[in-house]
Amino acid sequence: MSAFFQALASVISPASLLSLFSGALCGVWVGVMPGLSSVMGMSIMLPLTLSLSGSNGIMMMLGIFCGAIYGGSVTAILLNTPGTANSAATCLDGNPMAIKYKQPGRALSISTTGSTFGGMFSSVMLLITAPLLAKVALKFSAPEYFALAVFGLSVVTSVSSTSMLKGIIGAILGLLLATIGMDSFTGDFRLTFGTIYLSGGISFIPVLIGLFAFSQGLITVEETFNKKKEEVQKTKIERIFPSRQDIKTIFPSLVRSSLIGTLIGAIPGTGGDIAAWVGYNEAKRWSKHPEKFGDGAPDGIAAPEAANNAISGGALIPLLTMGIPGDACTAIMLGALMMQGISPGPLLFTEQTEKVYLIIVGLFFANVFMAIIGFSGIKFFSKIVNVPNHLMTPIIFVFCFVGTFAINHNINDVYLMIICGILGYFIIKMEFSIPPIILGLILGATIENNYRRAMALSDGNAWIFFQRPISCVLLIIGIVSLFYPLFFPIIKRKLAERKSRRINA
Repeated sequence: MSAFFQALASVISPASLLSLFSGALCGVWVGVMPGLSSVMGMSIMLPLTLSLSGSNGIMMMLGIFCGAIYGGSVTAILLNTPGTANSAATCLDGNPMAIKYKQPGRALSISTTGSTFGGMFSSVMLLITAPLLAKVALKFSAPEYFALAVFGLSVVTSVSSTSMLKGIIGAILGLLLATIGMDSFTGDFRLTFGTIYLSGGISFIPVLIGLFAFSQGLITVEETFNKKKEEVQKTKIERIFPSRQDIKTIFPSLVRSSLIGTLIGAIPGTGGDIAAWVGYNEAKRWSKHPEKFGDGAPDGIAAPEAANNAISGGALIPLLTMGIPGDACTAIMLGALMMQGISPGPLLFTEQTEKVYLIIVGLFFANVFMAIIGFSGIKFFSKIVNVPNHLMTPIIFVFCFVGTFAINHNINDVYLMIICGILGYFIIKMEFSIPPIILGLILGATIENNYRRAMALSDGNAWIFFQRPISCVLLIIGIVSLFYPLFFPIIKRKLAERKSRRINA
């Protein structure tokens, strides 16, 4: 325990706390700005952190890491513009609560609460279970990754707003989009139409911004076109903290989604996007009012935010125990740690115990500062919805163009965003749901690549997915998750009819 208290004393020193606060503030700003990402923020700030003495550089990187994940939810809720794939699920209920029901402060307070709870939960879980979870993560190979991605895709029937059939069609469309580009096994080009731009596949961010933000801007233009005088929205922020009733409502989802995020984060190669969608789906499945999801349900905001922020602690488990970065952010973190003289791996826990506790305690305090910055900024963030539509819509379009171009500085990304935005406009008009398309696009490559690797390992024997316990369990859960929304209403009606007959008899 002496190592733990030494690390705690080091973290609560003024210089470390200032570094954590600066990093969290920078991370939230990066997350709020469309087009900037946590990867970009950490990359830009890495040289600065190396110039800081002692462990202050690591503290600043942890602050950026946590702040950027949370910051993406602000634009997702207020502008329906997810800066990263992690925040896409938050749009579904966050934007209706903020815009349709004029409760931006409530939506942001729930989002901040969910993010803080998820981040702190994963920090504690990292402290307690890192060695144990690392052993489970080591057992993952191609069949398990395939099964996990299938499980993630199985939520399409739950996130489909009006028609499950349209949701499945959307997921298939997303999977087809994911096949565009060079085949990683054969080197053949698929659906690239002879262009170099498409040879690397479809970029996620232009598609996300086009389908969620640009399409919504077109719909807003259409709705306000014939109005002579626009009604200016006046929203008063009555509270910056969630009410007792909201906390009581979302608490089960917070615990469940934080656990999901930590477990998924512990698996290298996964990310906050999968955790957010799975967390959202499970919150809807266990909710007493699943019909309210997609229309401003508090659980629909808290669950994905808790799950994607819980990734921060989970992703550090394979990083610290095995030296394996789970995503781009932890890859940068790995580089920063090695430059600071910390070598992640199995021996880290025995040879540099104080450093391990320093990172874990620092992650916990980074989430504390993220919460302080998030709650204190709610009144400022919420003023965005008071801007009239005739001013806000052009601003959204500017964010769409600038945010898309800033990712790769490629004008073709902007063209892709516009095409996706126009397609998204017609898709929404035809009452198709956008999330299944995004899910198919995000998970398509993981499903295809790991399926082909598993087939190569088993000489074409598909039973490999059911012979391995983890993949078998994940596939069964995925099948249940896929058909549960189809059959549950029928079972529920049959049970109600049987109960009614017993009462009448």
